[in-house]
Amino acid sequence: MPINLNHNLHQVQLNNGLRVMLKEIHTAPVTSTWIWYGSGARNELPGKTGLSHWVEHMQFKGTRKFTGEDIDNLVSRVGGYANAFTSSDWTTYFETMPSAHLHTTLELEADRMVSSLFDPVEVETERTVIISEREGSENYPEFRLDEAVQLRSFLAHPYRNEVLGSKEDLLGITRDDLYQHYRNYYQPANAILCIAGDISPQAVLDDVENLFGGISSGPLTMSIPTPEKKLDTGDLVEMKGPGEAHYLEISWRCPAASDPDFFAYGIIESLLSGPSSLNMFGSGGISNRTSRLYQALVEEDYAASVFGDLSANIDPGVYKVFATIQPEGDPWAALKVIDDQVHRITSRELSVTEIERAIKQARALFAYSSDNITNQAFWMGYASSFADYQWVAEYLTRLGSVTPSQVLRIAQKYLQAEQRVVGVYQATRTQEGS
Repeated sequence: MPINLNHNLHQVQLNNGLRVMLKEIHTAPVTSTWIWYGSGARNELPGKTGLSHWVEHMQFKGTRKFTGEDIDNLVSRVGGYANAFTSSDWTTYFETMPSAHLHTTLELEADRMVSSLFDPVEVETERTVIISEREGSENYPEFRLDEAVQLRSFLAHPYRNEVLGSKEDLLGITRDDLYQHYRNYYQPANAILCIAGDISPQAVLDDVENLFGGISSGPLTMSIPTPEKKLDTGDLVEMKGPGEAHYLEISWRCPAASDPDFFAYGIIESLLSGPSSLNMFGSGGISNRTSRLYQALVEEDYAASVFGDLSANIDPGVYKVFATIQPEGDPWAALKVIDDQVHRITSRELSVTEIERAIKQARALFAYSSDNITNQAFWMGYASSFADYQWVAEYLTRLGSVTPSQVLRIAQKYLQAEQRVVGVYQATRTQEGS
């Protein structure tokens, strides 16, 4: 049965600018609440990278009404679950829990929109935590390679920066920097509140109005970068170091998610490396074993694994292919195999049957990622962060309407050698004793 994502959807905007999206799903006595803020690495300035992610951490350290322990226990004690995420474009917080406790969730989110404390001691504790998180990631060659490739993929746009921030910036950011970022970006006019599940829309809207309606929106100073033009010359990142495997990464620019080209690009990804869910909560999945790169690299023993990642962003982002190469393997040989497969796609060597299979797989993965209440609430805010809700409501239709000529055109437009960054990490030794 086709998924009707517009069914039982209600959208309103409060006088203070808060956008509210409600969706009735009466399959279980559960609600999922997400609040999205237009605050991500995209909005950070040089010298202050990592601000958005650090502010996210501070939102769990206490408000005037709720202690940090209260926040931790609020959802877990009733059998729910909660989390938060920061990306290049946004920061989001969510709680999925029994619908009888929805009011408590809304009370928490309304309170920490305006009343987080940013206690100086907690700020310093989180500085240590986040720097340790970054240093832990730096122990992995694939993280260091990916960060280096990302930096080369953009000349100045903040998408080039790691969401965690640079270590130098993390050491220099102050409590005032964090609090000013919070007060600027965390306001109703820069937020989307999404609730899906077993709800009565009017009753929930009354509760939202009561809790959020009195919060004022002040002047919003938002750093909005200018999208960059395509790369004119290719780039190469070479790294060496200890490890048990070599790594290969290729980064091509991709269109903004709101660009009509994005859907055909998604089919190219499905053909080359297998489709991306775009959703961190997808249940089930689609194997990439039928993808061209899996068959050419993994099945032919050029690589131990390969996968792709297509970003859905406000501004043009990147499509990346990652391959893990066995210690005795050659990343340069794997690169030649990838080049050959890309050449075949850009040279009309695609059958209608292959494209239809790629479309079917991409559509199936999307269906898997839309199958529960948490996913439904996620998609409302996620799509609205870079486009609008119709983007996700029409996603299956637009994938299904992609034609072979569109795939060829988009492949030839984006998958050019002079428009990519290649990263190679060569391990200088394998595991000790081997």
